[in-house]
Amino acid sequence: MSVRTHPSRWVGAQGHYAGSVSRFAAYLIDLTVSTVLYWLALQFVSFAVQIVTGSPVSWHRDNIVVTVIYVAWQFVYFGFQWAANGRTLGMALLGVHVVKADGTRLEPWRGWVRSLTFPLGFLTLGLGFLSILVQREHRAVYDLIAGTAVVYAWDARAARLRFLARQAEPVADAAHIPAPAEPSSKGDAWSAAER
Repeated sequence: MSVRTHPSRWVGAQGHYAGSVSRFAAYLIDLTVSTVLYWLALQFVSFAVQIVTGSPVSWHRDNIVVTVIYVAWQFVYFGFQWAANGRTLGMALLGVHVVKADGTRLEPWRGWVRSLTFPLGFLTLGLGFLSILVQREHRAVYDLIAGTAVVYAWDARAARLRFLARQAEPVADAAHIPAPAEPSSKGDAWSAAER
């Protein structure tokens, strides 16, 4: 029996820095989910206002109030999830997790700081995201400010081994299924006695 004394030797991608594709795909999932939730909330508010006042309310993208509320909603959507458990819905689906730069559990305030500084990636015309591609740790400017890093949170090697084990399982083949055993004469006599 072997004892696993060095977990880092048998754990697959878990704890490795997440790449740009995983992070971008998680962001797109989260952006879609948060936008749909925001739109549903606007529809609910419009419906409630129409019932109370009797006049319809329409929301336009060019309305500054709608834009400000949408930006605040994005801050809350990302900040709350990062502060609560270190990952958003999209990150959980893709198996990535936000941790402190040293790899320990994320403190809630760092999640909020990360959310507050996240727009710097866009405000620098994308230069804030460039370090995700060129840095060994794949940390963007907002990760550097908040002291965070994004890592894979799933064990790729274990998942691969489970997949290979399922592939190697023998398939029941009709030609290889043994025929039922012939009843013995003792069993036939017993059957005859029961009748």
